[in-house]
Amino acid sequence: MFDFIRSHRRWMQLVLLLLVVPAFAFFGIEGYVGFMSRDKELAEVNGVAITQPEYDAVRRNQLEELRRLLGAQFDAEAIDTPAFRERILNDMINQRVIAEAAMQGRYTVSDDQVRQTIANIPAVQENGVFSPERYRQVLAAQGMTPTDFEMRVRSDLILSQVLGPIGSTAAVPKQVADELMAALTQERTVALRRFNAEGFEADVQVTDADIQAWYDSNAEQLRLPESVDVEFVVLDEAAASKGLSVPETEIEAYYQQNQARFGQPEQRRVSHILREVAPDADQAAKDAARAKAQEIADQLRADPSQFAALAAELSQDPGSSNQGGDLGWISKDTLVPEVEDAVFKLEPNTISEVIESPFGYHVAVVTDVQPASIKPLDQVKEEVQDEVLRQMASVRFADLATELTNLVYDQRDALEPIAQQLGLELQRAQGLARAGLLPEELFVRQAPLQAGQAEILNNPRVLQVAFSPEVFQDKLNSGVIETSPGSVVALRVEKVNPSAVPPLEQVKELIREQLVAEGALRLAREAGQAALSVIVDGSQPAMGFAAAEVVSRQDARNLNQIELDAVMRLPEGEVPKVIGVDTPMGYSLLEVKAVNAGEPLPAANQAQFKGQLAQAWGRAEEQAALQVLRRLFNVQVLPDGEAIIDGDGNASGR
Repeated sequence: MFDFIRSHRRWMQLVLLLLVVPAFAFFGIEGYVGFMSRDKELAEVNGVAITQPEYDAVRRNQLEELRRLLGAQFDAEAIDTPAFRERILNDMINQRVIAEAAMQGRYTVSDDQVRQTIANIPAVQENGVFSPERYRQVLAAQGMTPTDFEMRVRSDLILSQVLGPIGSTAAVPKQVADELMAALTQERTVALRRFNAEGFEADVQVTDADIQAWYDSNAEQLRLPESVDVEFVVLDEAAASKGLSVPETEIEAYYQQNQARFGQPEQRRVSHILREVAPDADQAAKDAARAKAQEIADQLRADPSQFAALAAELSQDPGSSNQGGDLGWISKDTLVPEVEDAVFKLEPNTISEVIESPFGYHVAVVTDVQPASIKPLDQVKEEVQDEVLRQMASVRFADLATELTNLVYDQRDALEPIAQQLGLELQRAQGLARAGLLPEELFVRQAPLQAGQAEILNNPRVLQVAFSPEVFQDKLNSGVIETSPGSVVALRVEKVNPSAVPPLEQVKELIREQLVAEGALRLAREAGQAALSVIVDGSQPAMGFAAAEVVSRQDARNLNQIELDAVMRLPEGEVPKVIGVDTPMGYSLLEVKAVNAGEPLPAANQAQFKGQLAQAWGRAEEQAALQVLRRLFNVQVLPDGEAIIDGDGNASGR
């Protein structure tokens, strides 16, 4: 497979130096066409542009991959943010920088390295060994030839040489690792006193004038986005079951055909004595164990009443020996096949022959038998009826889904006649925005939401379709949307509600609650700071604190993260000391009484910690080296690149 590469090595190296990474979407014909057509240039690396078509291809591929992974949870607007677009462009820049470094450094890899890398890929192995046939099959399934794949592997190996050695050889200084482990395990004794805002709410007085003033200054914070009122139909199992009934003849027929489902198989109460044999034991050990089991069997045949006592004394099954060998009630497919076959052929209260299994040698007895039985129809009639009804509903669901799919396209401008024709309920809801249903406290609905409507309408697929041009602008019926397995929706926009600020009367209580919460938080912090000041100046001792606890970065006990961070950041030389910290709930006083070294991590944990630390250190060094390369190759994000990141699709070209 490498003959072509070997015989044209110089030519291939030249191609490699020119293209470097065939796998990257921004190399090749597309880049050349972009140059000739003067596409928008988003960034430059060493004077060579990354164009918008190259960027668009990568962004589109990533969004499609996320759509495939997230399914119904995919929300393009939530994902395609400025941070997401900036990361894509930066990744493209970094890949181009690495490729440029590889080209200028004239990195290369041998055929042996390529061959060994491919041979180590599990997907092309059979029984842990490289399989040429499997290799060809996998590549064919991906639409690739061996030559294409080998070039890609060679390119990836070359690129890995740029930053790979930096990360793989990173070593954390011993002193740094030791200090970090000491900080991780260090313990501090601390007492806590909290001033929670909720305790001050009764002291906050909010007048109508306060509410009016807040509204006049901050009304835009309450602005509602554009939303729609929709009508929709839901087809699910409940809708498909509506009006269905199960004839008695169907119940009887289903019961007769499925009696095994409504019965109990034969069960046997089994006891055994096991003499263990290791899987790799030699023949002498096996013979000795069998002989001992045979001796036990002979003894029990002479006196079966000894079974429990002998099991407790001689059985090597720790799970049953202290129960007199009792394994409980056993049904088919419970025990290993060798033992199960023997005990289900054994007459009750009869000592078995010696039974060999992968665990060793068994002597068994069946102490009781429950014959197989079938429940009468009267006892399972409701269960049978429900099952038949589900099957009927499933068939009807498929038929209705097909009809619904056809009708919403045949009659695009109305949903009510379709609902009537199919016997589905036409539901309505108001205030559906692009991000989901508007909250009740900000949007007044003429009718409250019905049970289950919020879950349906907040589905990302439903939101995406509701604001598609045909549905949102033209007010046409949507296609059928699958919201979950066995549930589909079709909808139509009835009305578009423009963005607006709710009137004061509608949000008055909401503003009052916010002002009370803000006032209570302010009073709690003022009270906490006042208590801290009298402790610090010595006019009062530390009072009202809970019992002291020992905390560490691994065990916060009753402290929240903000409190723990404040305690652990306090320099050791300042302990003992009382400190204060703002929290989302109010204000906390923390009396740090002592600092002590914690118990060292176990050796295995230390090794794991150092390994993780070395990986993080290596990644940091790789990023530092990458930043140096970005400066070396004069990386620039151009104005069109900034516009793309900000979401301005109309940025002008250079």
